[in-house]
Amino acid sequence: MIQKIASVKELDYAYSESKNQLAVLYGSDGCQKEQYVREFLKGKEYFYYRAAALPEEEQKKRFAAQIASRYPLDEEEADYEIYFENMYSSDGSKLVFVIDEFEYLAKKNSDFLEEILNLKQRNSARNEIMILLCSSSPAFVEQKMKSVLGKSSSWIDAVYKIEPLQFLDIVRMFPENTVSECVGIFGIFGSVRNYLKHWNAKESIKENVCKRILSADNKLFFTAERYLGKYHTILTAIAAGCKKQKELCRYTGYSGVKIRRYLKKLIESDIVEKIVSFEITGRAKAQKVIYRIKNTWIHFWYRFVYPNLSDFYINTPEEFYDRYIESELQEYLESCFVKVCTEYLKLMNRAGRLPFEIRDIGTWIGKGGIIDIAAQNDEHETIVGICRWSQEQMEYTEYEKLEELMKEARISAKYCFLFSGGTFAPALVEKAGEDKRVILVDMTEL
Repeated sequence: MIQKIASVKELDYAYSESKNQLAVLYGSDGCQKEQYVREFLKGKEYFYYRAAALPEEEQKKRFAAQIASRYPLDEEEADYEIYFENMYSSDGSKLVFVIDEFEYLAKKNSDFLEEILNLKQRNSARNEIMILLCSSSPAFVEQKMKSVLGKSSSWIDAVYKIEPLQFLDIVRMFPENTVSECVGIFGIFGSVRNYLKHWNAKESIKENVCKRILSADNKLFFTAERYLGKYHTILTAIAAGCKKQKELCRYTGYSGVKIRRYLKKLIESDIVEKIVSFEITGRAKAQKVIYRIKNTWIHFWYRFVYPNLSDFYINTPEEFYDRYIESELQEYLESCFVKVCTEYLKLMNRAGRLPFEIRDIGTWIGKGGIIDIAAQNDEHETIVGICRWSQEQMEYTEYEKLEELMKEARISAKYCFLFSGGTFAPALVEKAGEDKRVILVDMTEL
């Protein structure tokens, strides 16, 4: 059972238990996993090793050298059992043994895994031990770890996931900024803690983008595409609005087999997400699957920068922003706004402030369009929502279109939430006053 972790308190609580332990801590790249580990290790006896993508024997040599730098060890010995026997706490307290990026060891070395489990089960006269296996690969932990470990996975006491930041976290991090400005921050830098620390709340969105993304002197320059060489074309296609597999094939010229292989890798890396239409009555008419770039920072780069690299290099950051970003930024933020509104409904649900408690929430995808938010309770009562960010005023026609989509989906919604980044047309305000099923939510409410 994966436990979501917000602070090191959960790890400290586990550490306080009097027994040997084996736990896993993971999160997406940029989640500041190392910061969590550093904070957790303060005041504790520990041994830390960060694995790398190395041949098995080279990995073992590097591990032995790390052990020898801390404990008495003949480096000629090449046995994990001997390495582990030499590990102990100098003051008799529980020792924390951290293997960072452990998937590099787990995938290639069964001896290592066996001895890790033996170490956990061993009764040591020296001290208890907490083994913490860390990873920056959610795909490995969530999809492959169990099969790699086999029956041994049952020896894991706890799996902790460092959750991406939510929109509410962004609002709390930047109290000087308005909610609307926080939507911009969330839509550009997303939920990656390592990137958000670069944001200057005293500067405008344009100033932040120009100085921290479009400037070659900044650390974030080219971060998005540095590790994604062979995926440039498909990411550009998705960022340009290609959502279906057939659309991606036409845009890229790749075969369906190649597209599926690339999408699989991008999904495993937490870069792209597969959106399966929310299961409700009428789903036979639904377009079953679309794809979106999940990492908003990468989405921003491939939406605005990568397709325009020639002008990117020849223009100043300010010139590039004015030409390619300024006029289209608000439209780009539409998909981010859907995430914000979905989070709002989830928070309201947890607080018991919705008309009824919802159990499932998602997006309904039909031939005629998309219902941004569809949610149901155990009795299949439904809430639907549409989210419009870039319009200064949401018009009554948006509600009429929602009604058409509900007919296509064969939904009889109990309540319709209309979310707007601007205002609502008088006809919509009047409708909401007459029909209690229609609920209007603007930025003041968010």
